[in-house]
Amino acid sequence: MSQHARWRRLAGLGARFLTVGAISTLIEIAVFNLLFYVFGVDIVVAKIAASLVALVNAYLGNREWTFRDRGGHSRAVEITLFVIVNAACTALGALIVWAGVESASAFLGREAGPFAVNVVNLGSIAIVVVVRFLLYHFIVFRGERRPRPTETVDAT
Repeated sequence: MSQHARWRRLAGLGARFLTVGAISTLIEIAVFNLLFYVFGVDIVVAKIAASLVALVNAYLGNREWTFRDRGGHSRAVEITLFVIVNAACTALGALIVWAGVESASAFLGREAGPFAVNVVNLGSIAIVVVVRFLLYHFIVFRGERRPRPTETVDAT
């Protein structure tokens, strides 16, 4: 495969990943704001719960669309790796939100408001998206998917 073809394939993969990620991000933002501002859930708990809700969409979209031609692992290993990667990414996102909101509050000299909280949350999502793509590409959905054996009909 030529270098141009590899870059083109990677660009298509990235576009599908970003589409799935955009939908998952909208889900995550909506759930985060609902939990934090409507139900008064702790900010870190809200972030973790919102990430986990979006995770279901992310797995299905990435497995069945983005990386549909990849995945040398068994489904059980793939799901285990997916959960581990996303647990680490969720923790990273929560850590970034916590540190960012604390820093914004210290900088402002008061508790960070909704705008600052959501700017920090979006920043955490952007960072985690890059980390997730790399981990999905090189670890979770690694390698070409093995072709399924096809049944042959004996013509005799």
